[in-house]
Amino acid sequence: QVQLVESGGGSVQAGGSLRLSCAASGYTYRRCMAWFRQAPGKERERVAVIYIDGGSTAYSDSVKGRFTISQDNAQNTLNLEMNSLKPEDSAMYYCAARIRSGGSCRTSQYMDYWGKGTLVNISS
Repeated sequence: QVQLVESGGGSVQAGGSLRLSCAASGYTYRRCMAWFRQAPGKERERVAVIYIDGGSTAYSDSVKGRFTISQDNAQNTLNLEMNSLKPEDSAMYYCAARIRSGGSCRTSQYMDYWGKGTLVNISS
């Protein structure tokens, strides 16, 4: 059974940094892993994705240049380094995985497993 457990959320001031981690277990194959976020009253949006074969990454325009997604295969961990944080980055952040081969990783509907989330709050 696939399990994803996020950690590292918290409260920081604008301009600060946070590092989120997602401990993953129970899979034999992953097409991709991604970080999504959802603020109150807003849709869940993908902020960063990494494709397991090849390691290519992609970011939303709103975080490009500030966030970095990475994987530590030895630790089975997905990380999200977040710098120059803004109040609009405040949200619940979720780790997600697609274990089916092929297909898109573009939006939440294509992901197969989710963590419970970790809360990020950025004060101005």
